[in-house]
Amino acid sequence: MENSFEALIATFIENKVGISEHFLSDTLANNLKLHLLALNTQRLLTAAGIGNLEKLSYDGAIRSDSIYWLDKKHNNSFENEFFAQIEAFILYLNQSCYAGITGYEFHYSLYEKGDFYLKHLDQFKNNPSRKYSMISYLNSDWQESDGGELLIHQLDNNQKISPTQGKTVFFKSDELVHEVLVTQNTRMSITGWLKSD
Repeated sequence: MENSFEALIATFIENKVGISEHFLSDTLANNLKLHLLALNTQRLLTAAGIGNLEKLSYDGAIRSDSIYWLDKKHNNSFENEFFAQIEAFILYLNQSCYAGITGYEFHYSLYEKGDFYLKHLDQFKNNPSRKYSMISYLNSDWQESDGGELLIHQLDNNQKISPTQGKTVFFKSDELVHEVLVTQNTRMSITGWLKSD
């Protein structure tokens, strides 16, 4: 587990985007994916908004995915296993990099064919608590023709990242503009933020 933590941190230091190819085990990723699909079958996902509770809006021309917030109150064993891994990573990050992270929030994100999310920053103008963004992908057998890549914009080094199962991406929430390109296949992830309140 520490190897995947170190991979995230080392690649983040190198080019502002941390990537660990196997942050989630195949077993955990598969279980989370099945749970997400079950939630979707039960129609428990909701349209994703833009902004936070103080200034929330919905605009399908900017963002068209659906989400479901993870919560320890659900007492779901797969969500709890994911939370345990995130908490272990936060401890490692705080001890090795003095990051000062005190909390987190995560949601499932489901993109159907044709869905996208235009260029944006993850930190709100009226609330700077989000310090790092983390995205863990749940897509097995992903093909280049499926689209749905994460495109991170940097001055001299735009990165297009395929959403393959087990991969986790990590970057500062207030620095990097990014987008999700149009997907041609169902695309699943857990997206969230490490926070300092």
